[in-house]
Amino acid sequence: MTKSGFLLIDKVTLRAKIAVALLFGALSVGASATEVAILRNGFTIRHERRARVGTNTRLFLSATDEASFIDVPTAEIDRFEPDLTPPDPPAVPEVDRSQPGVVPPPATPAAAAKLQAPQSSMNVSDAVNAASDRYRLDPDFVNSVIRAESGFNPRAVSPKGAQGLMQLMPETASQLGVSNAFDPQSNVEGGTRYLRELLERYNYDMIKALAAYNAGTKRVEQYHGVPPYRETRAYVASIVKDFNKKKLAQQKAAKATQANATAQSKPATQAPAQTKKPRTPSATQTVAKRANPPSGN
Repeated sequence: MTKSGFLLIDKVTLRAKIAVALLFGALSVGASATEVAILRNGFTIRHERRARVGTNTRLFLSATDEASFIDVPTAEIDRFEPDLTPPDPPAVPEVDRSQPGVVPPPATPAAAAKLQAPQSSMNVSDAVNAASDRYRLDPDFVNSVIRAESGFNPRAVSPKGAQGLMQLMPETASQLGVSNAFDPQSNVEGGTRYLRELLERYNYDMIKALAAYNAGTKRVEQYHGVPPYRETRAYVASIVKDFNKKKLAQQKAAKATQANATAQSKPATQAPAQTKKPRTPSATQTVAKRANPPSGN
């Protein structure tokens, strides 16, 4: 199996992928019920209710927050089913890994310099592929998270203290066993592992996992979905849009490759009786036909 097929291959089930475009439009009359939207590509999105918005279907992720929603092209939705999964577990006493200020940054310049010096020779692409393979996630998804978090800057530090490619808080990095958050290999390893943990925590609901990565698990459980924070909604939308763009490009490339293979498998020449002019083609014309098979028009 190729790495592109590793999006959440779990021993229990293949529950979720993301490939939706986030658009906005005028709200129209819709349906109401807790259910799951199943997309044609197999992705699933839980929602409290839905409404038609032009050519899209707006899925409301919260029963009380009108601003917590995601728009999906209606043509991409295969069907809706009742949500039969158990409710989210209650919040457990733990340190919220994504909350800022839990552990201060290094106190001394020497410690900071040591932390900021990447120690791994592995590049970002190799680190993503290795971690994605280990935790069975689609590397394109991990890359989309890195793009939203740090713009692929291994030395990035947020105003809240998050560090490295996947913007790990010091406490998060410590719990994940990441001793140097500025080392690309260690950072991606820890961030990908944390993404996997969040996906398992939310029963492979990708939207909730991304929201928790940004705003924290406590906020997701408090609002039963994406918190009503502009930053979090924009964060989730950015990753979904980027991931969707990659998958659409891959599908387009695959179709083009298939079309080329089909064209090459056709006979390179035609019998003289089928040509418009009843004459034997020259050698140059024959070569041209072999290089450019008839299109069938």
